[in-house]
Amino acid sequence: MKKLPDIHDIREVTRSALFRVEQLKLRFSNGAERTYERLAGFGQGHQAVMVIPMLDDNRFVMIEEYAAGTEDYQLSLPKGLVEAGEDLLDGANRELKEEAGYGARKLEHLTEFTLSPNYMTHRMQIVLAQDLYEERLEGDEPEPLGVHVFSFDDLPELITRPDFSEARALAALYLARDTLSGRNHS
Repeated sequence: MKKLPDIHDIREVTRSALFRVEQLKLRFSNGAERTYERLAGFGQGHQAVMVIPMLDDNRFVMIEEYAAGTEDYQLSLPKGLVEAGEDLLDGANRELKEEAGYGARKLEHLTEFTLSPNYMTHRMQIVLAQDLYEERLEGDEPEPLGVHVFSFDDLPELITRPDFSEARALAALYLARDTLSGRNHS
């Protein structure tokens, strides 16, 4: 296993309401020194969660919301921040209710994904939600979100759609498909 570089300095370069840009001065085990930059959060202890809501072992719910990064409406999975002091699975269920209008009787943490780990500190907890029931909570979205149902059979077509470009949502769906398929063949 490689030795991690020594971090000699971390300095905040700038910040916005959502992000901080940090500059790290590093020394690698071979003596090379470099300066890296990364997008960081505010270290408030909030976890981010993405929920895969399953209507059955094949059909799942997606939301459609405005994505400022791509300046269009995108299909994705319900996601958001777990509030301070809130359990991960409780936060996942709350986000599911706020964004998709469903609650889940069965929630399971599957894994953690990173997003551009070379440049961002962001981590996303992936939660599988099953045994859904209708329940809507008011969230912080500026407009109602579209709610759509797809099946795992739709994945080849979904990945070619211009309104579905979020790689972590795609990876989460394939993970859910393989997890559920493995259980059904056991």
